[in-house]
Amino acid sequence: MIYEIRTYDLTARSTGEVIKRFEEKIEGRTKLSPLVGFWYTEIGPLNQIVHIWRYDDLNQRAEIRHESVASGAWPPKIGEFVLKQNVEICFAWPFSPEMTPGEHGPYYEMRSYMVEPGKMPAVKAAWEKDLPGRLEYSPCVGLLECDIGVASKMIHIWPYKSLDDRAKARKEAGEAGVWPAPVEGGPHHMGAQDSKIMLPAPFSPMR
Repeated sequence: MIYEIRTYDLTARSTGEVIKRFEEKIEGRTKLSPLVGFWYTEIGPLNQIVHIWRYDDLNQRAEIRHESVASGAWPPKIGEFVLKQNVEICFAWPFSPEMTPGEHGPYYEMRSYMVEPGKMPAVKAAWEKDLPGRLEYSPCVGLLECDIGVASKMIHIWPYKSLDDRAKARKEAGEAGVWPAPVEGGPHHMGAQDSKIMLPAPFSPMR
């Protein structure tokens, strides 16, 4: 199973129109492969949308993308609003929570960490050990590692009912000493870290 994360930077004030055009096409597109989630940024990089698609493998991805274009089901006509497109192919860690549809949010925090080359196994081991303790304070809906796009990058997605709930969960987990996961060799294994708060589009399976 692979996950394609598509991130589009849009022109100012165009997000609403872009989401509308996606909504007009999304039913036909999701008949071909499942949409995991579709969000727009609220805090962090502005005027950005993020959509995640699930495929069995790269061959299925190529076949479905060809079929969707050939059938006219895709893509929506948004070219006039797009400044930049970024595509990453990821796989879920074995102990990642399921990325299932449902009312998880509406606030989703997507955190991206660059890991020192060669140190991903140590980071993964630390997360596998300590993630259960962190999940006692709030759920995680995806723990992914980038395979194609940006090397040595991990992505994790956390839903919250409110920003106050986010602050409370992070504070309590930190005070309890269960988070962040201590990595053997120290925190220097982590490089750049990014975070953004997103809200779901009306048609997003994860809301």
